[in-house]
Amino acid sequence: MFAANITRAEAQQRSTLLAAQSYDVVVDLTGHAADGSPLDAPEATFFSATTARFTGLAEGDTTINLIADALVSAALDGVPLDAAAFDGEHVALRVTPGEHVLEIAAIMRYSRTGEGLHRFVDPVDGRVYLYSQFESADARRAYAVFDQPDQKAVFTFTVDAPASWTVLSNSPAPAPQDVRDGVRRWVFAPTRRIAPYITALCAGEFHVVTDAYDAPTGRRPLSIACRQSVAPALDAERIFTTTKRGFEVFEDAFGQPYPFDDYAQVFVPEFNFGAMENAGCVTFRDEYLFRSRTTAASYEARDNTILHEMAHMWFGDLVTMRWWDDLWLNESFAEWASHYVQGKIAARYGTGVDPWATFTNQRKTWAYRQDQLPTTHPIAADMHDLEAVELNFDGITYAKGASTLRQLVAFVGEEPFVAGVREYFRKNAWGNTELADLLAELEAASGRDLSRFTAEWLQTAGVNTMTAEFEVDAEGRFASFAVRQTAHPDWPTLRQHRMAIGLYALDGDRLVRTTRVELDVDGTLTQAPELVGVARPDLVLLNDDDLTYAKIRFDDRSLATLVAHVAGLPSALTRALCWGATWDMCRDAQLPASDYVELVLRGVGVETDLTAVAALLNQARTAVDLYSPPDERRALARRFSDGVRELLGAAQAGSDHQLALARAFSSSISDADGAAVLRGWLVGAGVPDGLAVDADLRWRLLTDLARVGAVGVAEIDAERARDATAAGAEKAAGARSALASAETKE
Repeated sequence: MFAANITRAEAQQRSTLLAAQSYDVVVDLTGHAADGSPLDAPEATFFSATTARFTGLAEGDTTINLIADALVSAALDGVPLDAAAFDGEHVALRVTPGEHVLEIAAIMRYSRTGEGLHRFVDPVDGRVYLYSQFESADARRAYAVFDQPDQKAVFTFTVDAPASWTVLSNSPAPAPQDVRDGVRRWVFAPTRRIAPYITALCAGEFHVVTDAYDAPTGRRPLSIACRQSVAPALDAERIFTTTKRGFEVFEDAFGQPYPFDDYAQVFVPEFNFGAMENAGCVTFRDEYLFRSRTTAASYEARDNTILHEMAHMWFGDLVTMRWWDDLWLNESFAEWASHYVQGKIAARYGTGVDPWATFTNQRKTWAYRQDQLPTTHPIAADMHDLEAVELNFDGITYAKGASTLRQLVAFVGEEPFVAGVREYFRKNAWGNTELADLLAELEAASGRDLSRFTAEWLQTAGVNTMTAEFEVDAEGRFASFAVRQTAHPDWPTLRQHRMAIGLYALDGDRLVRTTRVELDVDGTLTQAPELVGVARPDLVLLNDDDLTYAKIRFDDRSLATLVAHVAGLPSALTRALCWGATWDMCRDAQLPASDYVELVLRGVGVETDLTAVAALLNQARTAVDLYSPPDERRALARRFSDGVRELLGAAQAGSDHQLALARAFSSSISDADGAAVLRGWLVGAGVPDGLAVDADLRWRLLTDLARVGAVGVAEIDAERARDATAAGAEKAAGARSALASAETKE
C-alpha cells in the first residue's frame, strides 16, 4: 500500500459521519505566508489556508486529508487542535452532529512529478508555470479537504500571485486586486457543488486567447492558455471550432446545457496524462500544440481528446461517481461519447472523419491487447483503495469499456440509450451515482433487462473469438451458416453479442457489400438462417460495422480475398475491422508475420484513414521484431524497410502519407544502408521532395540512428543545444535511452 492511501472502507465510514458543504481556500503563490513573512523555500513551497464547513451526521473519529510539509495552525469550531493531530497525511478530528467550521493553514510543497500543484520553469525564457492535477486524490496536496468523490462541496478560491501572472480556476477569472507591490489577488466566485478531484488552479505568465460560444441557453466565454514559448504553435481558431461544435452536439444529445459558467482549456508542460476534466478548466499536455508538421490523424486525435474531456463536464463533473469503483463508467462513457459526438460533427459539417474507424484501428486494438494479458481484469474492477484505482487507468477501463457501451447502444438502440442518458442527467445533476442508477434509466427507456448484460460484460474478463462455420451446396450457396463463439480457458465466459454479418463480392478490384444480417449471437453456436440459400461471397466479414467487442476469424477464401484486395474495401471502418482481425491472427500465430507484413505493404499506401496508416506501420514492425522466426527476422526486416521506402518514394510530396511513411522508414532501419539515408536527411541530402525535416522529425531520425549505433552522445548533445526547449530536453533523454551502452544513458 503506497503512502497516503485512502481505502474505500475509510471513505465510506467518513461519509457516515459528515457531509462537506463548502471550502474557502486561500493560496499564496508569491513565496510568503499569511502574515507576509517569506517562506524558507519559496521555489519549493507555498502557503495554503482552508476554511472547511461541514455537517456532522453522527459522532465519531475521522480525518481530513492534508499532505503538507508543515501544519501552521488548525482549529475546529474555534478550538485549536493539538499539533499531534497532524501526521503528515491527515488531521485527526472528533465529529459530532451539527454544523462545524474547520480552519487549517499549512505549508505545501510544489510537485515536480505531476501530482498536486506542479511547478515548471520554462528553459526557453525562465517563466514559471503552475498547474494542478488532483485526480484521483491529490487536492490534499494543495489544501485540506475530504478528498473523495462523494464529498462534493462548493469551493471558493482566493489566490495571491505575481501581478504579471494569469490565474485560472473552475469559476470565471475575476479582475485581480492589487495587494502590494508586484502582487495581485484573484477572488474567484463560488463553484457549484463539485468533487475535490475536479477543482483546478493554473497560474503563470500564460499566453491567453479568448472567444465565446453562443448557446441557445446563453453565451459561454471560452479561453485557451499556453506557455509564451509555445504560443507560436497555438492554432486557437481550430481548437475553438472543435470546442463550439462539441458544445453544440453535446447539449443537443444530452438535453442539458453546459453546466458551468465558462470553459478554459489550458495547455501545460510535463503533464502525465493526455488531459484532465477539471470543471470548467480543462488541462491538456502541451504536446497537443504541434510545433512541427504533423498528420491529420494527430489533429483528429486531439479533437477526440477535446471532446472526451468535454463529455466529462456532464458525465463525471455534473454527475459524479460515488466511489472509484465506477471509474470505468466515468472514462468509458467519455471515450464512447467523444467518438459518438465526433461522428455527429462529421455528419453535420462534412469533415470526412470516421471516428469509429479510428476507434477500431487504435483504441480497440489497445483493449484487445490488454485483455489478453495476465493482468487483465473485469471492466467493473474492485477499487478497494487508491492503489487499485491507479492501476486501472488502462485499455480495459477506457477502450474495452467504451466498446462495451457501444455494444450496449446496439443492444438497446441508440434513441433509447440517449433518452436514458438524458433522464440520468436530469435526475442526478450535481449529485453522486452508481452504475445501477444509469442502468435503471436505460432499462426504463428501452424496456430491456440489462442484468445479464452487466454480469457478462462488466464483471468478467477476456475477449471472445467469432468464427463463421458454413456448408456450401453444389450451386455455391450456403446450405448452412452459423457463428461459433469461443473463449480462452482462463476467461471462459461466452457472452451475448449484438452483431452484424456482411457478405462482400468482388466487382473488378472493388469489394461490394451484397448482404448484411444483424443478429444476437448467444452461446457456443448461433445459427444464421437468413443466410441459407445466399451465394457464398468472396469475403465473409463477421462483426461488420463493429457493433461488438470480439476477435474475428476469416475462412481461407475470405483471407485470400482480403490479402489480394484489401484496398478495394468500401470504407475506412470496414478496412479497420479487417486490419484488426488480421493483426489478431498474426499475434495469435494464425497468420505468419511475413504474410501480415506483405498485407500491410500492399494496403497501407492507399489507406485513407491516417490513424490506420500509423498503426499498421507500427504493427508491421512489431510483427517483424517479435513474431517472425529468428532465422527469418533479418530478411523480413529488410523487406519491410525496403517496402516502406518504396512506398515513401511513391507518396505525394508534402502529404500526410509521406510524413507517416518517413517516420516508419526511420523506425525500420536496421543496418548501415538505412542509417546512411537518415544521416543524409539530417544534413539535407536525399530528402524526399515535400518532406520537412523539422525539429520533431530530426529527433526521430537521431533517436533511430542512436538505436542502431550510428550516432553517439556528442551528436545528441549538439541537437539538444540546437533545440533548447522542454520538448528538446525530453527528446534528448529519449535519444540517450536508445543508445546501446548503459553508461551513455546517464
